[in-house]
Amino acid sequence: MPKKPATPEPLRNDSELKIIGGTMRGRKLNYHGDPVTRPMKHRVREAIFNLIGVEAKGRHAFDLFAGTGALGIEALSRGAERLTLIERHIPTSRVIRQNLAELGVIEQSELLETSALLWGQRDLPALAASLGSRPWLVFISPPYSFFVDRVAEMLALITALQTHAPEQSTLVVETDQRFDFTPLGDAWDVREYPPARVGLWRKS
Repeated sequence: MPKKPATPEPLRNDSELKIIGGTMRGRKLNYHGDPVTRPMKHRVREAIFNLIGVEAKGRHAFDLFAGTGALGIEALSRGAERLTLIERHIPTSRVIRQNLAELGVIEQSELLETSALLWGQRDLPALAASLGSRPWLVFISPPYSFFVDRVAEMLALITALQTHAPEQSTLVVETDQRFDFTPLGDAWDVREYPPARVGLWRKS
């Protein structure tokens, strides 16, 4: 009798993906295991929010390449006033909408189903002009390959954010060891959490 083929493991629903701090501390985030989505490791997210302290409070948060939306939702939990998430992968954006709904933060949030790279070129200047002087907290955490295969576009996006963000804004960029922050200027605070590399930039 021929041996039955092994049943593949179902995609994992990662019940350990949780909000770390703030008013929603301990609440779970949905993550359905789609390989397109690469949630930031818990220890890296925790380290980032330890570094930025209370900087989320009162800010307009942006979560580019949002994935599960964990970074942006964490910012809301810690006092951000508004959240804009950008995620072009439609099945992943559905997970974000589910998370926003279950956590009761839809009214504070806007989810754009588009390319963050295209958004930076096409929509960012007008948006910045319309938002006024409220400081931003911007998370930029794309697939690591973007910093190799699309490095010019990534540099252009980050530079545009540096230009258009109001004073007192903070940018947080997660990459890996292959990316060099030097072309973006010398004001970056770069931390190593192998394999991740995180750069923080504050606009004075």
